Amino acid sequence: MEILHVSAECYPVAKAGGLGDVAGALPKYMNRLGHVAKLVMPMYRTKFLYAHKFEVVHKGRSRLGEWSYEFTIIKEAKNILGFDLYLVDIHGLLDREKVYGYDDDAQRFMAFQVSVLDWVKTWKHRPDIIHVHDYHSGLIPFMLKYCSDYSALSGIPSVLTIHNAEYQGWMGWDNSKFLPEYDQWKWGMLDWKNSINPLASAVKCAHLVTTVSKSYLDELKYMEKQTFPQVKGALPGSTPEAPTGGVQPWSRSTGYPITPLGVGTAEKTQWAPLNTLTGERGKSFDSFGPEFDEEFQRLLGAWHRGLPSKLD
Repeated sequence: MEILHVSAECYPVAKAGGLGDVAGALPKYMNRLGHVAKLVMPMYRTKFLYAHKFEVVHKGRSRLGEWSYEFTIIKEAKNILGFDLYLVDIHGLLDREKVYGYDDDAQRFMAFQVSVLDWVKTWKHRPDIIHVHDYHSGLIPFMLKYCSDYSALSGIPSVLTIHNAEYQGWMGWDNSKFLPEYDQWKWGMLDWKNSINPLASAVKCAHLVTTVSKSYLDELKYMEKQTFPQVKGALPGSTPEAPTGGVQPWSRSTGYPITPLGVGTAEKTQWAPLNTLTGERGKSFDSFGPEFDEEFQRLLGAWHRGLPSKLD
């Protein structure tokens, strides 16, 4: 199965929080299971960019409202992260030193998402899943379903993982002019409390929704009551002490039940591997180092040994 992850962060390329840690680890472990996991993110001017070799794989042109711009997709040449890493370069918009904190962040990440889909349109094949992370890529599920420019991609399932529900990308409806042409009858799939809310839109439009911590799972439970049927089962982030009941369908559909789990508080977060099918949680570690890898492989091996009975 080929999974394309779309994220604003990825450690060690660029990181501002826990999103970067998970985005930098999850594709690697998916590849170890035999999947083909790739990640695409904005090209920031970081130390990683200048310290490693990249090759140009695509050049294109997109639009953000009335503004037409060129973009370039570059690929890290040596696969040093354990998965294919792609960066989107938009001169003057994404190529900045910081990940966030600019007045035009809404436009920056909208252009990023549009460029990603315009690039995927040129592939000779289609990824099996597009996995978006947090609000920075949260408009992609909507665009896949309701933007005519991407009708050829509409059959690709999308998965959303929420890492930090506090930041949702709120923006005024005046920013709708930057979106590709979409079915106006579906405006409600963008709206939350009279604003465009990319995170809420992704919850509404993604085929499946997951989260990486108990607190964010609780927020999704509230959203579920608002009739978002995609949020169901035991999401990654639920624990044996606080089960939600059922099996997380994203894990079962990909055969990939082991996921990193954030443990603790925003000020002090540790990471533990979690089997989302059984609720078994491994030891917690401060970072994704060799000890985490060993514990992850232990849970993964235990799951593989019991695989035939789980698939009955």
